[in-house]
Amino acid sequence: MARAQETYGKKEREKKRLKKREVKAKKKAERQANAVSGQSLEDMLVYVDENGHFTDTPPDPTKKVKVDAESIVLGIPKKEDQEEEDPIRNGKVSFFDTSKGFGFIIDTENNEKYFVHVSGLIDQIEENDKVAFELERGMKGMNAVRVKKI
Repeated sequence: MARAQETYGKKEREKKRLKKREVKAKKKAERQANAVSGQSLEDMLVYVDENGHFTDTPPDPTKKVKVDAESIVLGIPKKEDQEEEDPIRNGKVSFFDTSKGFGFIIDTENNEKYFVHVSGLIDQIEENDKVAFELERGMKGMNAVRVKKI
C-alpha cells in the first residue's frame, strides 16, 4: 500500500493556514483584553453642537433655535415668482470673422463673452460695433442670436 505523498507545496500551504489561524486568535485575544467593559450608554454617546461639531457633552437647550416649518421652501421657486429679465441685451463685438462666419460679443452688463454665428445675425456686423442681442442655449454654452446693430 502506498501512503499519501506530502509535497513541499502542501506543507507550505498548511503552514500558512496555521499561521493565519494563530494571528487571528491573537487579534481576538487582544480585542477581548482591551475591550472597555462596564461603560454606560451615556459614556458612549456622541452629540452634535450648534456648529455641527461632534462633542461628548449634551447640547445647551438655551441655544436651541425654533424654526417655523412654514418658512422652509422646498424645491425651486416657480418662474412667476421671479422677476422677468429683459431678454434683449446690449454688447460690443470683440471679434468677427466674415470669411468664417462667426465671432464673439462682450456683454456690457457682466462682461461675459458670447459666441455669435452668421446665422444668428439680423444686420451685418463688424468688430467694435455696438449691438443688441438675445441669448439662446447652444451645444457648448450660451450663444448670441437675433443680433442687431445699434
